[in-house]
Amino acid sequence: MDMRFSLALPRDAMSIPVVRRVTGEALRGLGVAEDCVDDLLVAISEACTNVIEHARANGDYEVTGHVADGTCLLKIMDWGRGLRSAPPEPGPLSESGRGIKLMRALVDDLNIDSVPDRGTVVHLRKRLTWRDGALVRRLDRNLIPNAG
Repeated sequence: MDMRFSLALPRDAMSIPVVRRVTGEALRGLGVAEDCVDDLLVAISEACTNVIEHARANGDYEVTGHVADGTCLLKIMDWGRGLRSAPPEPGPLSESGRGIKLMRALVDDLNIDSVPDRGTVVHLRKRLTWRDGALVRRLDRNLIPNAG
């Protein structure tokens, strides 16, 4: 099974719930386990928040999702100033600065491609786990006897 979606969004905090809803409903519709959906939603929220806080003042950003072969790849792209340098380690009482660590903990693979004054692309990849009776599992079972 192969599923894709793409969103072009304004760089505004109100776009994050839209990203969460579209991503969550797409994954749930396929039968992805709720804890796996939750991990991806927190990770994508962190990436989108970084766009809103750190990309250039005007302009849109894009989010794409691709599910294939039991893996979800999410890409968050902006055309901002790019990463300047590694942020300092946040203090114990700091309210921000942990987004990249959090994303790294929630997905299997995190890559950030950034070019100064041309933008940043965050790649989040996670192997999916499935609910019992998931659409993908039912389809896979129906296809196996017909293979060969």
